[in-house]
Amino acid sequence: MKKIVLGISGGISFLIFLILLFVAGHMERSLPEQNAAERWSSEGDASQISCFFSADAGITEDRIIGFEHGIDRALEDAGVSMPEEDSGARLWADTYSADGTISISSDRTNLKNVNAIGFGGDFFLLHPLTLVSGSYFSGSDTENNYCVIDRDAAWQLFGSNNVAGMTVFIGGYPYIVTGVVERPDGRLAEAAGLNGTVAYVSYKTLKSLGKCNAINHYEIVMPNPVSSFAYDYIKKNLGSDEKQTEVIENTSRFSFVNRIKSIGTFGTRSMNSRAIVYPYWENIARGYGDILLVVTVFELLFLLYPVGLALVLFGIWWRHKGWTIRDVYLKVKDKAERLVEKLRAGRLGRKERKQRKKQGRNREKGNGAAREMDETAAKRDRKLDKAIKRAEKRRKKEIRQELKQAEKERKKNKMK
Repeated sequence: MKKIVLGISGGISFLIFLILLFVAGHMERSLPEQNAAERWSSEGDASQISCFFSADAGITEDRIIGFEHGIDRALEDAGVSMPEEDSGARLWADTYSADGTISISSDRTNLKNVNAIGFGGDFFLLHPLTLVSGSYFSGSDTENNYCVIDRDAAWQLFGSNNVAGMTVFIGGYPYIVTGVVERPDGRLAEAAGLNGTVAYVSYKTLKSLGKCNAINHYEIVMPNPVSSFAYDYIKKNLGSDEKQTEVIENTSRFSFVNRIKSIGTFGTRSMNSRAIVYPYWENIARGYGDILLVVTVFELLFLLYPVGLALVLFGIWWRHKGWTIRDVYLKVKDKAERLVEKLRAGRLGRKERKQRKKQGRNREKGNGAAREMDETAAKRDRKLDKAIKRAEKRRKKEIRQELKQAEKERKKNKMK
């Protein structure tokens, strides 16, 4: 009875571990900003890297552009290139951004000091916010006067969510609203800084028409031909100054192994000694990381109980076993020898079957040749018989003609 109770409790504990593992995986997948590599390549050969800079890091658009020019060359040196048939596709995509505030107005109202993200590149590819209406604008459209606003801003400016294509004014200049997005909500989102309306504009717009911090975020999804290739390349070329930058590998950030490694940094992992202000998506990710760390601790506890119980039961069984390691060795050796003999016999059997088949084919070939010779001889005999018959016919005809001739001569002589 005791063993049954222990077995049931161990099974329940392991089941709880599996449930917690599933919950952790669901939480990880619920952060689309952390799963760009999976969307970019389903083969698992891509990596997503995020860089965060302090205001004194000196990151400018020119430096980002210069860095981008070297990516293709680095990938080519690593043996990564786009196949010729996919010449229209891209090997990598990136975005840089800065946070700040702008004022947006419409014929209805004026919103001052709206939280804004000014970006360049493919921001919405790495941040697929939920669209309420309209569409995003891509990195190639940042030169145009486009913007994306959240649902709250749309209601305040127009009293509707369906405002794609309408015009707002930023700094007195007209901007077309391409889309309306759903602002992330919840306790973590509000604590991360999403407690007010948000607008998304080009970096140049935020820099020239609003209050803008320096570029403090850079993100890229790119091929990762060998382990840590992408991380090491970004770290070397953008994050070499560890006091001013922080580089994070997002692809396996919340994996079970990495979560176990993070347990050792519990209590200090959220401390930040650098003058870096994280964007809302990174703050949300860090909040999820803290929650997942607690979940991981419980996962290990519920896993250790059935594992420990299994080890104890194994030890008890081992102590009362009726055999020795030598017995196991001899039994395994005997089975291995029998298996080898069986395999050898199988090989010999296959070889004999092949030989019998070959001999059968040879006999068939020999019989076929004999039959062919017999048929040839029969044809020859038939031809000979026909020739003999024709000769006999000719000879009989000649004899009849000779007899007729002799009879005519006899009659002539008689008449004389």
